[in-house]
This record gives sequence, C-alpha cells and structure tokens, in this order.
Amino acid sequence: MSNDVVSFVLLSHEQALRRRMDIAANNMANVNTIGFKREQAAFREEVERVRDAPVPDARNTSFVLDYGVVHDSSPGGFQPTGNPLDVMIEGPGYLSVDDGSGGTAYTRAGALHVLPDGKLGTTGGRPVFDGAGRAIDIPADQAAGLAIASDGTVSTNTGPLGRLAVTVFDELRVSSRGDGLSDGAGGRILTPPETRLKSRGLETSNVRPIVETAAMIEIQRAYQSSMDMSASLDAMRKQAIGRLSRID
Repeated sequence: MSNDVVSFVLLSHEQALRRRMDIAANNMANVNTIGFKREQAAFREEVERVRDAPVPDARNTSFVLDYGVVHDSSPGGFQPTGNPLDVMIEGPGYLSVDDGSGGTAYTRAGALHVLPDGKLGTTGGRPVFDGAGRAIDIPADQAAGLAIASDGTVSTNTGPLGRLAVTVFDELRVSSRGDGLSDGAGGRILTPPETRLKSRGLETSNVRPIVETAAMIEIQRAYQSSMDMSASLDAMRKQAIGRLSRID
C-alpha cells in the first residue's frame, strides 16, 4: 500500500474522530437539558480496491465514512415537579409539535403549559399536536383544572379535550434540528393502550458525564496517535526525496 493511500485512510479516520468529538461535546453541553437523548455517531466502512498495492493482502483498503447519528433511547430519570402539565414519556417516542412552518417536529421535553392563544404547548411556544395533527385548544375557563392521563388524554373536570400524540421512530430516522427539537420520518403514532406518560414531572437527560468525559479522552488519544503516524509518513517522504536528490 502506497504512502498516499495510507494518508487518505488516516485522514478518513481523523475526520471520524473529529465527528465523534463534536458529538461527545454536544452531549456534555446538554447534560442538564430536559428530555435530551445522548447521541452517538454511526459510521460505515467503504472498501476500495487498490490495484498497485505491493502485496495482494493490501489491495482492499478500508476507509471510514460518516453514516449519521443515532440516539441512545435509554430513559432518563424522573424529576418530580408537581406541575400537572409536566409529562415524561415512559419508553420510546416523541411528542409532536408545530415546527413553526406548517410542519411537525418532535421532542421529549414534556414541560407543557397553556399558550397565550389558548393552545397547549411547550415552553418554547410550540403547540403540541393530537393524533390527527391538530393543536389541542384549552378553554380559558378550564385552564386551571387540566390534567394529563397516562395514555396522553388531556382533560378537565368537564371531560376530555384531546390526546397527546406520541410517535415512535427507527432512531436512524430521527435527526436533531439544533433548536431543541428533532425531525423524524416514517414514524408511527402509538395507540392509547401503547402510550405511557407519567405526569407531574419531567425526564432528565440520559447523558452520563463520566462516560462522555472518558470517551473524549479516548478520542483525543486516538486522534493524537493518528496525527503522529501522519507526521511519521511525512518524514519518510521527505527522507526519500532527500535521498533521491543526491543520486547522480
């Protein structure tokens, strides 16, 4: 395998390590974010055949390609708040919310309240949707008696007003938007018997600082080793060029 091919392999490795570091740093930054799910990088192998490899075993060369990000779906802890409109999703799934442009976004942050326009929404001002993709309207004279049942039904003393939609996805089809919400594709809305919400509290982040810190140290060491190898290859090239220049 030529030095040039080795350099490209090292470069792909370093790019993958940089991606892992960015994700680990983002996890650490969200350790106190309600409902945040730890992210992990997903990579795939790209094998290319090098015809001029010096030995047959070196002809298949593996490169690292960034495939995407997956979310760790393990639950966070339950943080009691006493607020009847705070909910935690027990198990997989996301609340559906208005993304502000006519579409739907998703969140695990279940800190809900009645918005100024009378709709039930998030602390970020996004109305939450029911199973039909409609906002849940709260009559002004009933806002004080709201409750959310374990199946997502929003009700007052006079009866139900709607049911929160909880949508589940293949985690590879969920991507963070960077505003505390996520985009998703190919999801399925859970039926009432499948839906499990726990009210009067919120889900904490499932990020474990010790794990992320250890991962960041490991990534830094691997990156430094790759850089050292790149420097050694560069020194070998310079040495070879120097020797060739002295040949008459």
